[in-house]
Amino acid sequence: MKFAVDFHIHSALSPCADNDMTPNNIVNMSILKGLDIIALTDHNSCKNLPAILEVAKDKGLMVIPGMEVQTKEEVHVLCLFKDIDIAMKFDGIIHDSLPNVKNDEEVFGKQLIMNSQDKIIDREEKLLLSSSSLSIDEILDLVRAFGGFCIPAHVDRPAYSIISNLGFIPPALNIKTVEFSRRQSPESIIKKFPYLKDYNYIISSDAHYLWDISEREFFIDIDYLSYTEIKSFICNK
Repeated sequence: MKFAVDFHIHSALSPCADNDMTPNNIVNMSILKGLDIIALTDHNSCKNLPAILEVAKDKGLMVIPGMEVQTKEEVHVLCLFKDIDIAMKFDGIIHDSLPNVKNDEEVFGKQLIMNSQDKIIDREEKLLLSSSSLSIDEILDLVRAFGGFCIPAHVDRPAYSIISNLGFIPPALNIKTVEFSRRQSPESIIKKFPYLKDYNYIISSDAHYLWDISEREFFIDIDYLSYTEIKSFICNK
């Protein structure tokens, strides 16, 4: 069966995202656009996951707990998990790995933590646009130890991607699937980086505004809707 997905969405917790990216707005827009599965992947934090999972409950939209980690090498990696408890344990590790740099809302934007009624209940004080002290190897090992999976984000971009920052995708990382951005066609990306033909790819929105969330544009073909099936699709080729 084919399911419409968007595995890369930011909430108002990410300082570069619009403050209208609230749990209810994200869930309702995703449903309006006909998506079956989304992942909330804020920069270096999972603290809006409890709210969005509560909002999405019983609405026919699967939300995968996630995070977009910025590694020591300044590579962005989507890290996705089976459940909220595992994701929040990972959140604590990443939070501790960030430098003690306070966010300046006037410069970087607000980092809003919300409840399921879209009420602001807290603010993240640490700047979430910093790099973790953990390397990409350490991040992948940690996520896999937690039963999760990783997807290098927007590999075709000239900044904050595994290709732009490392120059290639190290085979030892055992990566099977990468994310292409929507800025170019898959054909043009593979033409520029021919070795990407050996990888599966997903296309996500990297939405920072509600209107950026994907329509029914990219699909994954799995037998049934479950985390195990999704993980198998991403991790096997």
